[in-house]
Amino acid sequence: MDIDAWVWWLIGAVGLGIPLVLTAMPEFGMFAVGAVAAAVVAALGGGIVAQVLVFVGVSVALVAVVRPIAARHRSGRAPHATGIDALKGRQAVVLERVDGSGGRIKLAGEIWSARSLDGDQSFEPGRQVDVVDIDGATALVM
Repeated sequence: MDIDAWVWWLIGAVGLGIPLVLTAMPEFGMFAVGAVAAAVVAALGGGIVAQVLVFVGVSVALVAVVRPIAARHRSGRAPHATGIDALKGRQAVVLERVDGSGGRIKLAGEIWSARSLDGDQSFEPGRQVDVVDIDGATALVM
């Protein structure tokens, strides 16, 4: 039984698809697509050199183009801050004098107890302050 070259390329594509599924490494999928492209060249009557060149060309092109795009999308997005982390770095309005011992601010539509980060510094009502950290239910501001 003589198997055509395109069938071998498809078997190779399936063989490359198995580690893709098992390891979740997208590079195997890119090589599998290269094998499918080589199978198409083989089915159209291209020689072994053309098949190998298409396999290598498509695989390398996919790795060179898709991988950096995927990496950029994966690392480019900052995780969505929630809870206390979402309040850090925001601005608030002083409602009652804030100093090292305490005070009140309006932060994200709610009234919070607050104290200044630098114990010697104080902020008068109406002033904008930056929330540096949250300590329990108290905002540390500057």
